[in-house]
Amino acid sequence: MPVVSAFVMPSLPHLVLKPSVAPWGRLGSAAKLAGQALAASRPDVIAIYSTQWIAVLDQLWQTKPRLAGVHVDENWYQWGDLPYDITIDVAFAEACVAGGPAADVKSKAVNYEGFPIDTGTIVAAHFIDPDHARPMIVTANNVYHDWAKTERLGQLVRSVSDNQGKRVAIVAVGGLSARMFRSPIDPDADHFADSADDAANRRVLAALESGDADALRREAAAAAAALPTDSGLKHLAFLLGALDGKLSKATVHGYEPIYGTGAAVVELRQ
Repeated sequence: MPVVSAFVMPSLPHLVLKPSVAPWGRLGSAAKLAGQALAASRPDVIAIYSTQWIAVLDQLWQTKPRLAGVHVDENWYQWGDLPYDITIDVAFAEACVAGGPAADVKSKAVNYEGFPIDTGTIVAAHFIDPDHARPMIVTANNVYHDWAKTERLGQLVRSVSDNQGKRVAIVAVGGLSARMFRSPIDPDADHFADSADDAANRRVLAALESGDADALRREAAAAAAALPTDSGLKHLAFLLGALDGKLSKATVHGYEPIYGTGAAVVELRQ
């Protein structure tokens, strides 16, 4: 089986930059558990889909062999820097670009110095590959792709993994509910902005835990229709596509608010 492990990871920088805040620190501890589980699955490559890397025209894939530098989040800059050092599996990424048309996903390679790597990718990499030991493929969130097309994107990654005989770990980076507080709050008093958001998040997580793919599709669609969510929860569509539309039961290692929004660390057992 080409996919050896799969995870949902938060996309905001709080668990890296402010772990002293109790809920954010708990998410960071959960993310470390996910990193340990990923390492134990011994993938040859890690595939990251991040809701925070926004694409508009084509599906974008990183093909620069090494991405390294220091990132400052555009919203949470006051809390510090986010260094990163990511190695790209260029052959895998180029195969995804080449295979895009067959999956009805027009794709383009991105390879130039100084390209702005997004916070979500950096935060995930911080926990899932802290020693920079494994190559990755990193792809974008195209704002015009719906749930079905994003599932096909995940299927494309699975197909390339199978064709190249590589063990892949799937990392879907994004939040849940996205109703963020617009005024400063005491971080230690962080909570969900609305009880309805919390309830919808829990239904999505319960669908993941149960291993019911159809329930996940229903609950994600219901949440996206009823409340602000992170990109319509399309990172879960990518995850589902990479798993060939089938879920095993999942473990929610952490679920907490981040400045009013919902965030979770989830491990899907393979």
